[in-house]
Amino acid sequence: MDSQHQTRISQTRDPSSTSIMLPFLSFILIAALVLVPSASPSLKNTMSVIHQVPEGHVGVYWRGGALLKTITEPGFHMKMPFLTQFEPVQVTLQTDEVTDIPCGTKGGVMITFGKIEVVNRLHKESVYETLLNYGVQYDKTWIYDKIHHEINQFCSSHSLQQVYIDVFDQIDEKMKDALQVDCTRYAPGIEIIGVRVTKPNIPENISHNYEQMEEERTKGLIAIEKQKVSEKEAETMKKMAISEAEKNANVSKILMEQKLLEKDSARKQEEIENAMYLAREKSLADADFYRVIREAEANRLKLTPEFLELKFIESIANNTKIFFGDKIPNMILDQRLLRNFLVEEVSRGETQKTKADI
Repeated sequence: MDSQHQTRISQTRDPSSTSIMLPFLSFILIAALVLVPSASPSLKNTMSVIHQVPEGHVGVYWRGGALLKTITEPGFHMKMPFLTQFEPVQVTLQTDEVTDIPCGTKGGVMITFGKIEVVNRLHKESVYETLLNYGVQYDKTWIYDKIHHEINQFCSSHSLQQVYIDVFDQIDEKMKDALQVDCTRYAPGIEIIGVRVTKPNIPENISHNYEQMEEERTKGLIAIEKQKVSEKEAETMKKMAISEAEKNANVSKILMEQKLLEKDSARKQEEIENAMYLAREKSLADADFYRVIREAEANRLKLTPEFLELKFIESIANNTKIFFGDKIPNMILDQRLLRNFLVEEVSRGETQKTKADI
């Protein structure tokens, strides 16, 4: 009886307990559906069962405040609500903007860098170690705070002139190197890709002075450029004058060479004419010499006693004067002596003529 009575009692209690639990579970479900979409991201990540890891991120999880070694890839995943907290961590390139960075220069002038951009990336394989040591806001420690520190260190060791003008173009590389050195040493998973520094804001009166200096420097540069232009023009004129002089010199040289060639050609022509004249005169002289020789030989052959006697008789016959005296007969009768005399005279005359012709 007792057991049956207890069974009946338990059967009578089950419907009531079930009716109590169902509204409670329904309330929890409705509350989750209502509160989760409107909750803050951290609360939503805590209460949600299904969550999404966006592309370029990885999913990181905490349970009871302890970081889990579980790292999930982009996509939909499930976790235990309320007990496990989820955060997406970006592992692609991201740009952190550090704004309003005051610093004092070596000379005591306060300036402000309006914005410094740091392009960085957290390597996927180092996500767990980095978040374990520095939390989700690791970039605040190693980028935001570090930029403030490095900028102040840089300004304190340089004058306003150096920071604002002289070495401003080097600040980007110096900041990048300084950040990367410490990240490599203490947080190896963080890679600094680049740093962009904007021109700092300086006091208005100093800015006005720099504007005046820049204006004067611009005037000086303009004057220098004008001087360079003038020098270039003078150099161009000089080159043109040299070129013109060289051209005239070349023309004169060509004309001179032409005249020399003409003179040389005339000289050669005259030499040829002289050679021709000399050859002709030599030929004539040789001909005259040959003629005289031949005449001399002919005359020598003519000098016979009979021919001389003939010539003597012809000479006497042609003489119209007759001389009378005691010695006339001797002269007339001595024909042999007269012939010898005439032969010698004729030979002497021919020899002198031959030497004169030669």
